Amino acid sequence: MWLFLLTEILLFSGLFLCYSYLRAKYPAEFHHAGSDMNVVLGVANTLVLLTSSLTLAVGIVAMQGRNRRLALGCVLATILLGLVFLVDKAVEWTAEIRRGLYPGSPHLAAQPPGEQVFFGLYYTMTGLHGLHVIAGISLLSVMAVWVARGTLDPERPLALENSGLYWHLVDVIWIFLLPLFYLAA
Repeated sequence: MWLFLLTEILLFSGLFLCYSYLRAKYPAEFHHAGSDMNVVLGVANTLVLLTSSLTLAVGIVAMQGRNRRLALGCVLATILLGLVFLVDKAVEWTAEIRRGLYPGSPHLAAQPPGEQVFFGLYYTMTGLHGLHVIAGISLLSVMAVWVARGTLDPERPLALENSGLYWHLVDVIWIFLLPLFYLAA
C-alpha cells in the first residue's frame, strides 16, 4: 500500500512542479485567473474533506474496538462527505463553464496565455483529484459492505486501514490544491 501511495505522491508532485514552473512564468496571469476562483467553495470543500478524514479515523478505531455499528456509520458518513465534495466541485465547475472558462472555449482562448494555462491546470489537477475521490468512495463502499457483513476482522482490519491511508492521501492532496488555485491569487 505504501508503494502505491508513493506513486500517487509522485504523480501529483509532478503536477505541483509543473504548476510552480508555470506560475513563475505567468505570475500576473495566474494571479488574475486565481482571483476569480470561488474561495468559499474551495474552503468548504477543505472542511468537508477534513471532516471526512476524521469520520474515517473514528470508524477505524471503532472497528478495532469491535464496535461494528459505529464503524459502519463512520464509513458511511465518510462516503457521504466524499459525495458532498463531488457535488460542490460539480457546482463550481458548472459555474466556471457557464462563464466560458474551460479548455477550448472561445472565451478562454481570447484570454492571455497564462490564464489559459491556469485553467488547464485547474481542470486537470482538480479533475484528477476528483477521480481519486471517486475511487476512494468506491473503495470505502466495499469497506462498508464488508463491515456490515462482518467480513473484516476487528483484530486486524487491514483493508479498512489501507483504505483510510488512501483517503487521507486524497485529503492531503486537496490541502495542497486549495492554496494553489484559491488562496494564492
